[in-house]
Amino acid sequence: MKKITTRNLVVIAMLSAVSFILMMLDFSVPFMPSFIKMDISELPALIGAFAMGPVEGVLICLVKNLLNLLRSTTGGVGELCNFLLGASFVLTAGLIYQKNRTRKGAIIASLVGAAVMAAFSVPCNYYLTYPIYSKFMPMDAIIGAYQAINPKVNGLLQCLLVFNMPFTFCKGFIDVVVTFLVYKRLSPIIKGEHVSDRKMENETSENIAVEK
Repeated sequence: MKKITTRNLVVIAMLSAVSFILMMLDFSVPFMPSFIKMDISELPALIGAFAMGPVEGVLICLVKNLLNLLRSTTGGVGELCNFLLGASFVLTAGLIYQKNRTRKGAIIASLVGAAVMAAFSVPCNYYLTYPIYSKFMPMDAIIGAYQAINPKVNGLLQCLLVFNMPFTFCKGFIDVVVTFLVYKRLSPIIKGEHVSDRKMENETSENIAVEK
């Protein structure tokens, strides 16, 4: 079993804090009911999963949601669902990336992870989140919020398939895009690599190539 180093614990704490801040910066989107928010709080967890490993990525998701419990308005249900979805995303992406540590491998891993999270959002919301929410907000009112945007949807399952699943994939896709924009610069910092060390490695590689 992989041992989590002290350095990794520090990095997990830092990325969890950033993830928590990003979670607070959520916002509504016009094509979803007002009680569903967009955020990119899985971004630090995905970066952590690539740089350190899938377990560390899941831990970032966990700590982020534990911190958010301090300001929760959902009684912890929203945080539980957010953790399960985020964990399915970064765990899948991290495990696939471990098998193929290339740019192409990272792209495939990220997109598969986003697709898994999107698919998992349907049973997670159908069997966990909304049954509990319905104790405080009538199910008819929840479905009505979706029907106000698209009157053709009928029933909770159809609402989740038409709205939540594509929305969750888009949310994951945004995390993927931003990750690829910043990962190359952040990865050496997270891994504790120094510019001089990488420069020496490059020079050594060049010398070996010349000798050959």
